[in-house]
Amino acid sequence: MSHPTKRRLHLAAGVPGVNHWTIWGAPGAGSQIDFSTFEHVARTAERGFFDYFFLAEGLRVREHKGRLHELDVAGRPDNFSVLAAVAAVTEHIGLVGTASATFNEPYDLARRIASLDHLSGGRAGWNIVTSSDAFTGANFRRGGFLAYPDRYRRAAEFVELSRALWDSWSDGEPARYRYAGEFFDTEGWFPVPPGPQGHPVLVQAGDSGDGRDFAVETADVVFSRHGEPEAGRAFRTDVRARALAAGRDPESILVLPGVSVVLGDTEAEAQERARDIQFQQVTPQTAIHLLEQVWGTDLSAHDPEGPVPTPPENVEAELTQGQARRVDDPSAAARAWHAEAVEREWSIRELVVAKTTRHEFIGTPSRIAEQLDDAVQTGAADGYVLSGSVVPHGIDEFVDRVVPLLQERGVLRTSYEHPTLRENLGLGDRPRAGERRAELEGVAS
Repeated sequence: MSHPTKRRLHLAAGVPGVNHWTIWGAPGAGSQIDFSTFEHVARTAERGFFDYFFLAEGLRVREHKGRLHELDVAGRPDNFSVLAAVAAVTEHIGLVGTASATFNEPYDLARRIASLDHLSGGRAGWNIVTSSDAFTGANFRRGGFLAYPDRYRRAAEFVELSRALWDSWSDGEPARYRYAGEFFDTEGWFPVPPGPQGHPVLVQAGDSGDGRDFAVETADVVFSRHGEPEAGRAFRTDVRARALAAGRDPESILVLPGVSVVLGDTEAEAQERARDIQFQQVTPQTAIHLLEQVWGTDLSAHDPEGPVPTPPENVEAELTQGQARRVDDPSAAARAWHAEAVEREWSIRELVVAKTTRHEFIGTPSRIAEQLDDAVQTGAADGYVLSGSVVPHGIDEFVDRVVPLLQERGVLRTSYEHPTLRENLGLGDRPRAGERRAELEGVAS
């Protein structure tokens, strides 16, 4: 059946790593460092004709109240090493890895990403992030961290220099480059010729005003936390308006929020499964830890199934290090959370479940297919990044039961049309670049 007016649904799958949303203790759960975990998710996603396989990144083992976070101790392998291995056991799916523009250097990272692009036949992508805290910075020679405005200025130069390096070959030979900016002053020859895509696909996840502006200046894909259709529609509308104001075609940038999908044979079964998953995600111990992050004080003496304690007048202490703050204003959030818990007569665990877990799409396979189709057609997103609550088998049911229905609706491919990730995403050669500070001998800038 032909659907000439349908917008294409783009899908990605990830292994989220260390967070309480992943139920690593569930029956059938794999290891967060064993290669079989990554291989299964990537190959399952490729069987479902997803656009890319996505890996997050963490640059320091987290601590809570001065103790190592139990999940982090199991390990975090290097993203691009894993993706290079995944390239060998897949044929079509894109391979996108997160890397910090704060604690990497352009020459080295651009070389690693270009190498992956060659090894994979044009399937590489880079999720650009900036890292904010001195706790993470202590692992690196520079130490400390960059002030908020400096993070984005450095990231902009980082991307600009990376592009110059990827462009620095002409007629099969490298041209000498020279780059002088606020954060980087380098020169030489780049050792890797252009990959099959020209430029790897760039993904960015900034949510602040500065982050969104940076995304429309640099990225092909914006990874968003706004998975609910109404919030997603507002976010995508804003990003497209910023792109237009920056002189960029809004159609050249895709918005893919991260979401959770829960399936059931009936709507009631799906709702019951969703609630069961939420209480597996928030164990009694996790409930106390997560509330301590907002309350800013030790709550270990409290019963997680008991009443929510009154929060301190002013929340100041940072009990967890190495993880982004869960709320912008902890004092205000704590007061609001406490008031709602008292009104609804929630326990600590019930409050934390309500505030920290979510499933954007819950229902039967046909209902989920309908919801995803409607979300894309009405501009809530260009697609979604799925991460199963149990790894590595969390997306198996989606691929087996929902993907065929999406294909019947004409919104999901039935084969990979192109060899490169950039082409399969329907993107042009590259995002519009800003003013370039690089001088390339023999190459037009």
